[in-house]
Parts: sequence; C-alpha cells; structure tokens
Amino acid sequence: MRVLHLVGSAVDDFFADLSRLYAEDCLRVVAGGHENLIAYVSPDGRWRFPSALDPAALAAAPSMPLADALALIEGVGVDVMVPQMFCPPGMTHYRALFDVLGVPYLGNPPEVMALGADKAKARAVVAAAGVAVPAGEVLRPGESPTIGVPAVVKPVDADNSVGVTHVRDPGELGAALKEAWSHSSAALVEEFVPLGREVRCGVLERDGELVCLPLEEYPMDPDEKPIRLASDKLARDGAGELRLVAKDPTRSWIVNPTDPADPVTAAVWAAARACHRALGCRHYGLFDFRVDPQGRPWFLEAGLYCSFAPSSVVATMAQAAGIGVRQLFDELARRVTRGPAPVRPPSPGA
Repeated sequence: MRVLHLVGSAVDDFFADLSRLYAEDCLRVVAGGHENLIAYVSPDGRWRFPSALDPAALAAAPSMPLADALALIEGVGVDVMVPQMFCPPGMTHYRALFDVLGVPYLGNPPEVMALGADKAKARAVVAAAGVAVPAGEVLRPGESPTIGVPAVVKPVDADNSVGVTHVRDPGELGAALKEAWSHSSAALVEEFVPLGREVRCGVLERDGELVCLPLEEYPMDPDEKPIRLASDKLARDGAGELRLVAKDPTRSWIVNPTDPADPVTAAVWAAARACHRALGCRHYGLFDFRVDPQGRPWFLEAGLYCSFAPSSVVATMAQAAGIGVRQLFDELARRVTRGPAPVRPPSPGA
C-alpha cells in the first residue's frame, strides 16, 4: 500500500514536536512493508513532503500552500492516511480534508474527535449511556462554581493534563479557574473522586466485536499524588527534545487481565465498551477512569487517537494482549483501504 503519514501542526511548535515524536516511531515500525510517504504541516499552514522527519530533511523539503498539497496527494494515489496530528485542527479539520478527497484513514472521524476533545460534551454523552461520571459544571470567565472542594479544575478542551489543578481549599479555586481559562475558553470543575486507582482502557474493533485491551495503570497516592499532572506525561530533555515521561516503567504498568486478584478489570472493560459505543468511535478508542475505593470506575476523559508507534498507549496495550504494532496497523489498513491503483504515478520527489 501507499501510506501517507500526516504529521505536524498548524497551531504551534509544541504540537508539531509531539506529532514528530510519535510519527518517527510509527515510521520505524511500518517501514519495509508499505511505501510510506510523509506530509508535514507547519505552524504557518504550509505543507512539505519530506523524506524523513529530522530537522535537516524538513528544511530541505519545498513548502507549498494547501491547494498545491492537496493536488499532489490526489495525484500520487494514496491508499490510506495515518493521522499523526494532535492539535485541535489536526484532529478535526485536517482529517475532514481527507474525507473530502475520498482518501480513507485510520481512526476516528473528525466529528468524533471533536466530541472526545470537549471533556464536558464527552462526559455528558457517556453519562447518558449509563457510565458513571463525577458531578461537574462548565464555567466561563466571570462565573463561580457551585461544586465544593475537594474538586478538580481543568480546561474543557486541552490535552496532556495542561492547566489541571487539584483544589483542596476554597481559597484556591480562583487561581485554579484562572489557570484553566488561560488554556481554554471554559473550565470544567469536577467533584473529586476519592482515590482507589487510576487506569486507562483501550478498545479495538476486531471481527465485528469490541475487544478490550489490558489496562494501563498509574502510580497514585492519596496525599502526594492524588491526580496526574502535565509533568507526569511529557517533558523536554537537555537538548530541548520532547520525550514521553509517562512511558518510564516507574510511571505506568500493564494490569494482567487474567489475574483473579484484580477486581476492577471487568468493571472498567464494561464501562469502556459503553463509552466507545456512546461516542461513536471507529476502529479504536481510549478511555481514562478513576476507580474509587469501592472499585467503581468513573469516566474522566477520552483520548481517541493512536499513532501506531510502540510508545502509543493503544499500541502498548495491544502488544500486552499479543497483538503486535505492525499487526494492528496492517489489520486496520487492510480494512479501510480502497486498494492499490493499477498504475501508480511516482511519489513526491521521485
């Protein structure tokens, strides 16, 4: 297949670096079996078709406007696109471009991505499907909360725990709201669910069934670390390169789903399947849950993307279930592809 990896960000360098981080890992995994092309969108909105994602290759690739880029994509006969953009327009508008072009892609369509990215809307939808969610309210600048403390305040549509605050004292609410509003037009204030455990659950669509993957769990402490923060997920190294802190083995682990001593897997799997159906997910889904001391899972948010890199959460969970990253990628690509063109035009730069 001729596979196009859509990388970069039309928003800022942080999202562009995050996209490159995952996409480079994905390209290493899928190299050899398919013809892999790269389309890179930079924060200025220009497109490039580099041979690789290192700074030198990006700088060497000619930039072009959107219209020229879409014409090039139509001309080369792409079989399937892999979305690797994590900024809001990358997860929505840029996926929609490929719907218009008629190029199939892996993962959720733009309307589902938009729903999942809005924490307030996502929790309302899954609550209507019977999934437990903490009591919450959406506040805009100038509005005051009615939910008491302890509470968690977060931007309504930001990722990676940016702007999230655990509020223990009423006097901290103002600063927490201001921090959330600095990252979004609205803040979501949620009742704090007492800590039992915090887990994520991936769901795959395979052979017409929703297959839940082994849970990923995070080390939490009621006093020292009652919630996960941005510093628990991403950081930059001494050279300024973005790295995945959350993949450190001391920061997360896979829960053995066959362990009879583990009491939460079945309940989380049932809630995850309900979330997947309620949100209208396609191909896969990823859902975060807070498990209270009584073992009841409470939905926190949805992360409806997979980069098909070994470091991607869904891929990590799939590997724990005996499904290799390359196998997972090939299964989905074969399912969505429209098939190779009988005669292929040359790829960009050929």
